[in-house]
Amino acid sequence: MTEQDTVVVLAGGLSHERDISLRSGRRVAQALRDQGLDVVESDVNSGLVELLRSLDNPVAFPTLHGGVGEDGGLQQALALLRVPYVGSSPTACRRAFNKAICGPLVAAGGLPVPQSAVLPHDMFRELGARQLVEALAERIGFPMMVKPVRSGSALGAAKVEAPGGIPGAMVSAYSYGDVNIIEEFIAGIEVAVTVLDLGDGPKALPAVQIEPNSGVYDYTARYTAGATRFITPADIPAEQAQACAEMAIRAHQILGLGDISRSDIIIRDGQPVFIEANTAPGMTETSLAPLAVQAAGLDFGDICAQLVRIAKARL
Repeated sequence: MTEQDTVVVLAGGLSHERDISLRSGRRVAQALRDQGLDVVESDVNSGLVELLRSLDNPVAFPTLHGGVGEDGGLQQALALLRVPYVGSSPTACRRAFNKAICGPLVAAGGLPVPQSAVLPHDMFRELGARQLVEALAERIGFPMMVKPVRSGSALGAAKVEAPGGIPGAMVSAYSYGDVNIIEEFIAGIEVAVTVLDLGDGPKALPAVQIEPNSGVYDYTARYTAGATRFITPADIPAEQAQACAEMAIRAHQILGLGDISRSDIIIRDGQPVFIEANTAPGMTETSLAPLAVQAAGLDFGDICAQLVRIAKARL
């Protein structure tokens, strides 16, 4: 980085996770300013291209969650504009963001994932909910998780305990997109493992154990201070921690992710099961990646600045 370089922290957007993205953006922007970097904060709107073109040597730090922030759209636009950015390539983002793609890819790479089925809204409607509910109950079993395939922060996700709960959960999830994924519910210890690649290969940070007061790590539990207990590093045996770290690194590699990612994992009967990957982890006060950075004895601002420098070097 030089004195003329400007970091453009991108936050907001039009996804359901806009408010969380703005909180992430503010924290990253302040952390970078504390490192002495010149920072501009911007929403993703019609004025962004003009802003980027008005700056000398801009570097983008996306902190958008969901929608165009994680599905590769923003990354593709930045690549077209020849603006270096922190994070994964457009293709890798698409792989990770779509749960219907991510799970099978990771499973093909040898990692255990929940049994699942994917149903578009028109198929669920046209074939009849009753028949498909019976088939889901037989194949997936109870309890099960119903989720939109393209959403984050547990938005639209619901745990279903009996057949009568499936139609409502499906309708709720369809409000966030036209395709749902239905997974077997994995009971166990929930952890998140952040992976950083600062130029010397991907390395896992200490796992963060997640214990929501409500018993469900939903949107409220994720972003309400005090609603969830986070244990860093996770209170699990060393061999399980190592297995989770290896799983997160392997998922990072299988999906072709870059710079930073977070894998959500559930330890069932001592064995980790991969749930999903995130290419733009939350950076708020209650987010998991910053907790992992702190648990590793690293400085959050320094890590953000290093990620910027790595992005700049790729240009």
